[in-house]
Amino acid sequence: MTTSSTTSALTPFNAFLLVIPALLWAGNAVVGRLIYELVPPVTLNFLRWATAFVFLLPLAYPVLRLSSPLWPNWRRYAVLSLLGVGCYNTFQYMALHTSSPINVTLVASSSPVFMLAVGALFFKQTIQMRQIAGACLSIMGVIWVLSRGDWHNLLQVKWVIGDLYVILATIAWAVYSWMLSINKDPAELRSNWAYFLMAQVTMGLVWTSALTTAEWTLTDAHIVWGWPVALALIYVALGPAILAYRCWGLGVQRVGPNIAGFFSNLTPLFAAIFSSLALGDTPKIYHAIAFLLIVGGIYVSSRKPNQ
Repeated sequence: MTTSSTTSALTPFNAFLLVIPALLWAGNAVVGRLIYELVPPVTLNFLRWATAFVFLLPLAYPVLRLSSPLWPNWRRYAVLSLLGVGCYNTFQYMALHTSSPINVTLVASSSPVFMLAVGALFFKQTIQMRQIAGACLSIMGVIWVLSRGDWHNLLQVKWVIGDLYVILATIAWAVYSWMLSINKDPAELRSNWAYFLMAQVTMGLVWTSALTTAEWTLTDAHIVWGWPVALALIYVALGPAILAYRCWGLGVQRVGPNIAGFFSNLTPLFAAIFSSLALGDTPKIYHAIAFLLIVGGIYVSSRKPNQ
């Protein structure tokens, strides 16, 4: 497999495309935590993508026609949706049920490392020293904000099964991102963002409905319907699902998965800031230091060898 040769430099616009998902996914973590007692995690993921399907339908209904290029290429979109729509989001919501936010974001900060490893092992990519240095800086930034500027706070972290879910989610996301960078999509789907996302969501609903059926069969799952759940579904469908996946997919195509992976480490920083604001606290100096470390990791990793 070879990746696309159309990747471009990390311009301000490309950076903007990749910051948007981090912002929206930070909100997704907060919302998922707020309603975790109201909706089972696997069911929440299914409802999220079912709602996204409804929003996408007016824009991308031709994808569902029998003549659509989705059906001859269903295997690719089945795999993409399993990784991005099914595994990643399901494991993420499960982690929010069984692990603390600090644990979840600490483990998720390994995303750049997994992105580099998957690229090297399965997509014939060479790991550069600048990428390793950038990954170290980025991870230090995440750990700094989560420790609130005091490394001793990390000693209080207790690891649970939810942390394994985050590792599995991170690996699934790394493979998904690398698959996005491969030009194996029909032009009709790749050239229209709504069509491309609809192809993934359509196949993803097959996976998520099967997982949801298992959840309701094997557990005492139930939903507490009300405005909190309704508003949460609208947000996670329009923001972290449709808009974030659109921006992430375009960003990955433009700069490649290795560089894009570093932007995911902005998510725990934004989540920490959102939590501080929700509690009436102003952002602290350690937020600024963490931001500089994470951005420094992005800059170092994206520099050309002759710079």
